[in-house]
Amino acid sequence: MSPEGGPVIRILFDGGSRGNPGPGYGSYYIRFPDGRGETVRLDFGRRMTNNEAEYHTLLTALEDLSGRLQGEGRSPAEFTLEIRGDSVLVISQLAGDWKARNPRMRALRDRVREWLGQFGGYRLEWVPRGIVLRYLGH
Repeated sequence: MSPEGGPVIRILFDGGSRGNPGPGYGSYYIRFPDGRGETVRLDFGRRMTNNEAEYHTLLTALEDLSGRLQGEGRSPAEFTLEIRGDSVLVISQLAGDWKARNPRMRALRDRVREWLGQFGGYRLEWVPRGIVLRYLGH
């Protein structure tokens, strides 16, 4: 994790598949420092595992957030991210507590880490399933 600084943007994410593997889906909620919040729903339209869907959801959220900030003339480096999810695997792999042995998962982990590196800092937090259900509904 990077050193923290700057206003905090929160991302809550969840992904899954109908079957495992199966058609992937996900949702994320972004809360900006000014209190604005938005939930985005995703349908990946292809077969993937639940864990792959979790990573793809977080990647999409980071790409979306970066694009929005740049569209407002802001640099992602001005902000600290607080990333929350109920996937022990994704949070633990990103934090470096768990290895990513599967090549597909390792590639996804590395892509997320690249995106996180654009921000001024970040925190990773595992949250209980109930919080995800309350905000994202799945």
